[in-house]
Amino acid sequence: MKNKLIKVHPDDNVAIALIDLWQGDKINFEGEDVIILSDVKAKHKITMVDLEPESKIFMYGVLVGKATSSIKRGDVLTVDNVKHQASITTGKTESTSYIKPDISKWKDKTFMGYHREDGQVGTANTWLFFPLVFCENRNVELLKDVFEKELSLHKSTKQRKLLRNLISGNDIDFNEEESEKEEEVFSNVNVRFITHQGGCGGIRQDAVSLSKLLAGYVNNPNVAGATVLSLGCQNLQIDIFQKALDAINPNLKKPVLIYEQQQEGTIDDMLNKIIRESFQGIKKANEIQRKPAPLSKLKLGLECGGSDGFSGISANPSLGYASDLLAALGGSPILSEFPELCGVEQELVNRIVDDEKAKRFLELMRAYEDAAEASGSGFDMNPSPGNIKDGLITDAMKSAGAAKKGGTSPIQDILDYGEYVTKPGLNLLCTPGNDVESTTAMVGSGANVVVFTTGLGTPTGNPIAPVIKLSSNSILAARMPDIIDIDSGAVIKGEKTIEEMGEEILEYIINVASGEITSKADQNNQNDFIPWKRGVSL
Repeated sequence: MKNKLIKVHPDDNVAIALIDLWQGDKINFEGEDVIILSDVKAKHKITMVDLEPESKIFMYGVLVGKATSSIKRGDVLTVDNVKHQASITTGKTESTSYIKPDISKWKDKTFMGYHREDGQVGTANTWLFFPLVFCENRNVELLKDVFEKELSLHKSTKQRKLLRNLISGNDIDFNEEESEKEEEVFSNVNVRFITHQGGCGGIRQDAVSLSKLLAGYVNNPNVAGATVLSLGCQNLQIDIFQKALDAINPNLKKPVLIYEQQQEGTIDDMLNKIIRESFQGIKKANEIQRKPAPLSKLKLGLECGGSDGFSGISANPSLGYASDLLAALGGSPILSEFPELCGVEQELVNRIVDDEKAKRFLELMRAYEDAAEASGSGFDMNPSPGNIKDGLITDAMKSAGAAKKGGTSPIQDILDYGEYVTKPGLNLLCTPGNDVESTTAMVGSGANVVVFTTGLGTPTGNPIAPVIKLSSNSILAARMPDIIDIDSGAVIKGEKTIEEMGEEILEYIINVASGEITSKADQNNQNDFIPWKRGVSL
């Protein structure tokens, strides 16, 4: 480890501990000695100046909090002496200059994807089953059981084989090499199933919002076709879903099979019909082959979760550089999680390409924050116990690091939840900070691959889009190798630059998009899907 402390921006008055520091340690930093006044765990912050109550705290060059008591130079920042504070943004103050990265290495590069008739290209080839209302969840689960067992889409897990041994009276772990071979009927198509708790019982706006999300999943280029189950009497009627689908893509050519239980008769009759007709669609989808596609066809979801004090200085800025490269190549990175953009609005507004879009971004942010405050909460309550324990003690501090995933490129479009990405370049999408809700939303807006940064570890995946996990530190990568795809800890250790790490991430994305590498989330069959429920239940 070359350094013990790092200051992210010249204007910052705090520094991050790269290793555990102890009371009394003397560290030479920026040409001056700093005496550590109390034990500081790695990832936490110390002040580089004396702070009085109400003194402003700056990190990443932005306001991230204020002191609630006197804090001496060299002492640690905690939830007991620091409170959230963020700058107020009313509009554009300047147009941010942008230096386009060198893309010569990738400008003629392609990935192997699934070409759809509307010009989109998928990184996966999936037949998707889902309900319009939670009343159909059981039928979807019955279909899942039938298809997965008969198509052997997911081989027996280690735990299932262990239980099989126990039932046989053998308390031993199975030998994977000796276990029976289970072959898949179809090698070129995935069959996935999602359920949810929406579609009825809430406000009508939630049903419409859910219809847009589900329509986005059908339109996503990773989906070859879909089987949709409806009860019949729910808020989310078939015609509402169809209108949402037509709004996204009025010329959709994919097969979408829709069944309404109250019109079909018995459960057995309906399920038998669904199985017969869906099987024919799956067979047809299996014939689609991967073909070369330009990198401009990639829509990249930028996600973080289980973040730590290193996320904003290793994983997130490295992903941000990969995002800038992709944007320069004509691809579409998507930055979401609006509660985790609190405090960096000015920086983002100055990057938005026109005043009208800048105004929309601020309107969406304010409406979201007002709704949170009306419910008795607020963006300042966003950091989780895990975030705080590992150095992210205010929402603005967390946001300043989280926003680094979006790199520095101009922001081309502002989308509300459920709207579909149509413009190349960086897009901002209004979603919650909740990991799964945000990932779910970005895929519904067209993301065909997601990179998910984490400092603490999370298993999150998605039913139709590969989710690549990027660790902020090497300790996590070594402790949880079954969920981490890429380790950016070399940036913390000074072994790689952010640019070198970003290039490595882009190469990995291309390999996953081409089917050459399977993400750990897909290997673990981690298929999470949570729609954002914005209204109350009625």
